[in-house]
Amino acid sequence: MKRIDLHVWGPLIALIGLFILGALLNPAFLAPANLSNVLARSAFIGLIAIGMTFVITQGGLDLSVGSMAAFLAGITIMAMNALVPIVGESWGTILLGMGVALLGGIAAGYVNGALITKARIEAFIVTLGTMGIFRSLVTWLADGGTLSLDSGLRSIYRPVYFGGLGWLTWPIIVFAIAAVLGEWTMRHTRFGRHVEAIGSNDRVARYSAVDVERVRLATYVLLGVLVGVATILYVPRLGSASGSTGVLWELEAIAAVIIGGTALKGGRGRVWGTVVGVLILSMIDNILNLTDLVSPYLNGAIQGVIIVLAVVLQREKRTAE
Repeated sequence: MKRIDLHVWGPLIALIGLFILGALLNPAFLAPANLSNVLARSAFIGLIAIGMTFVITQGGLDLSVGSMAAFLAGITIMAMNALVPIVGESWGTILLGMGVALLGGIAAGYVNGALITKARIEAFIVTLGTMGIFRSLVTWLADGGTLSLDSGLRSIYRPVYFGGLGWLTWPIIVFAIAAVLGEWTMRHTRFGRHVEAIGSNDRVARYSAVDVERVRLATYVLLGVLVGVATILYVPRLGSASGSTGVLWELEAIAAVIIGGTALKGGRGRVWGTVVGVLILSMIDNILNLTDLVSPYLNGAIQGVIIVLAVVLQREKRTAE
């Protein structure tokens, strides 16, 4: 009888266990509205984590994604508000604002990637620096306060977060589509194979005629695009952005990737595992909010413990191999 590989299937088993635990602790956990809320709130981190999977798989890291999301939300809101006198309170203004978020994400991802691949600065240093830059910029743009979307635009924009098909809201649908495309890209395309090859051994990848710098740069741009998409879905939820927007999103995204089985040192990526990791973190947060077992304020501490345990398990697997 073949043994179950817990390193592969462990996160899925943990997710099922958490689902059962949540249902036993509080019947409200199974309410469609609660499950829809859990999935919708998972979508922001989930989209970013999918992009982070590609970055970590090729041996990189990005600590700036939370600050980048805050900055993109800020300039998107400012752009929409500035366009209201010209275009009016309409979907045209909102679509132009979405374009600002996507272009901003591409530009931010390209800057991170170019500094890492062309200037040859360590990813940790680059993204630590841009994390501070993006956070400072949005705080400056908001003058230390909050940037708020025009009230008329907010009413028009709300369905992008709260609308959808039945209980499946648009963030859930977009997250699901991105997950399927991400897993397919990692498993069945040349780009995905090159990402894993670079993470395993970039020198061998170079000898195999892989354009290492170009692929690495592409992963950061892809991450920037997905941060932009997450921002587009996030802005209509609250209709505002400030210096505190997206705090610790980078921790949650990295945690989800590691929990899902992607090797922290690169070379092996599992987008489907990342999705499971995102749902595990969201479910833990939801269970803590619905019960009084542990204070929900300890959620960050629990995530930190999970990251450490996941890395320890990966190290044990490498040692066993």
